[in-house]
Order: sequence, then C-alpha cells, then structure tokens
Amino acid sequence: MIKNVRDMETLEIIRSAGRLPVPQQMLIAERILHSIRQREQSSMETAAERLHADYLTDENLTLFTKLDCENFYEAR
Repeated sequence: MIKNVRDMETLEIIRSAGRLPVPQQMLIAERILHSIRQREQSSMETAAERLHADYLTDENLTLFTKLDCENFYEAR
C-alpha cells in the first residue's frame, strides 16, 4: 500500500531498476549499500566524538574495562 509520495518514489525507483540488465542492477545495489555503510560509519564516528569527553571523565562508563586484564574462563 502506497502511503505517501516517498513510497511512490521508492516504488518507481524499484520498477525502473528492474528494467535494467542484471549487472547494472547489481551495480546500483552495491552503490546503495556502500552509501548506507558510509552514512552509518559517519554517524557512529560522530556519536563517538560526542561521547569521548564523557568516557574520559565518567568512571561509571569505563568501570568494566578494569576487567580487561583479567583472565577469562568459560563456564560450561
């Protein structure tokens, strides 16, 4: 069910891509995935930069890093 103009644009893009040869469809899919990954990476980097000062000053955020030097034993 089409809810708004954006849904219609998406549907038209999918239909148009479906008319292309498979190699071009694959190229489009790869570029879209690459674009999404870049945006995700960028937003994670921004979030990390915003929280950096908090991690430097708030011991509660880094409390469990004291265990990093401890040996790990798996319980079975």
